[in-house]
Amino acid sequence: MNDLRYVNGEAYLDGISLKSIADQFGTPCYVYSRSTLAANYQAFDSAFLEPANSGLSHQICYAVKANSNLAILNLLQRLGSGFDLVSGGELERVLAAGGDPQKVIFSGVGKQDAEIETALGKNISCFNVESEAELARIQRIAQHTGKVAPIALRVNPDIDALTHPYISTGLKDNKFGLALTALADLRSTLKKMKNLKLIGLACHIGSQLVNPEPFDAALRCLHRLALEFLAAGFPLQHLNVGGGLGVRYRNENPPSRQDYVTLIQSRLSDLKLKIILEPGRSLVAEAGLLLTRVEYIKETAEKNFAVIDAAMNDLLRPALYHAWHDIIPVTASPAEVKTYDVVGPICESADCLGRDRRLRLQANDLLGILTAGAYGFCMSSNYNSRPRPAEVLIDGSKVQLIRRRETIKELYALEKIPGKYPLLPSLLPFLHAFRGGRG
Repeated sequence: MNDLRYVNGEAYLDGISLKSIADQFGTPCYVYSRSTLAANYQAFDSAFLEPANSGLSHQICYAVKANSNLAILNLLQRLGSGFDLVSGGELERVLAAGGDPQKVIFSGVGKQDAEIETALGKNISCFNVESEAELARIQRIAQHTGKVAPIALRVNPDIDALTHPYISTGLKDNKFGLALTALADLRSTLKKMKNLKLIGLACHIGSQLVNPEPFDAALRCLHRLALEFLAAGFPLQHLNVGGGLGVRYRNENPPSRQDYVTLIQSRLSDLKLKIILEPGRSLVAEAGLLLTRVEYIKETAEKNFAVIDAAMNDLLRPALYHAWHDIIPVTASPAEVKTYDVVGPICESADCLGRDRRLRLQANDLLGILTAGAYGFCMSSNYNSRPRPAEVLIDGSKVQLIRRRETIKELYALEKIPGKYPLLPSLLPFLHAFRGGRG
């Protein structure tokens, strides 16, 4: 994080005491830094304006799935961002946050009729089409509504992104994108679909990319395909290079945003097409942390456990991906340094947010789980009937609540206990007769 530091043994973020945030809003609690988020966005944007890259027209479309809080979306739209989304719900969020539909890209493999129709009605910028069946569906709905749908073909280049298999999306056995072998026939099919307008090609090979070589291979593939489509008479307007630039969780060494954009420029600038970039994690991960409090210290012959009030329902990544997040003390503790597994109260052995951490800990100490701004709250759940945490935004000297903590009653507000079973009244005479016979 840009401005996380200790003052007299206490952690401050952007000049604000994290202990004071815990005291005011309770724990667990997500804390985001506006200054870090803005700096990350501007680093991408300014990279395109460097003299070497100045010939590239571009649009940054933030990947909403990474963190979909309305305040985060509103901040990004005010910075000039567009949005990459994968559901009708994310579209509604973007619009509620003031996002411009003309800067919206609709991706995803399972777009439903109602979602497509709504997006067409809002005049979004483009649909990233991921299958031939989807192509036919958008054509049908566009024809029915009297619209011409702007589309891009998302291609699957069969490139290993060298990332976790759960977030790798560019291999031929992944569910995403169109196989390269299908594109020639699709060009013929598209020319017959009068309610579709092909304006771009897209390629996204995975998330948390730290090795530039697979991304470079994907850019080369995209360049070759663009030449083929232009030669076939399709007036392409943009190339969508996806997102996925990694961040440092532990010892990763991802390319800088400048190097990332320079690589894009070196491969695609000769085509003179607009570049669409879809960063998510690389904008918000480092801008957020999860505040949590130690409930118990449990020492056994095999392990020392620090049982905290945050859990896998609040931050799923460690349980799902065996992901590492740095864990820091918020205030200095007089306790002896020991090795702990930092675990939550969920009734699952996978509920461990950090293994083998060297920390000074005692009950009631505050901890910060870092780099939690992406795929943190948005992947949280109510497992074990746990309310999801509050979210706050540090904005200069202000700390603003951007989502209050859920209450227990809200967790079951939509549920209903049915009335008496219909057959029960008809059984009462038999029950009475049975009891009478026994008497």
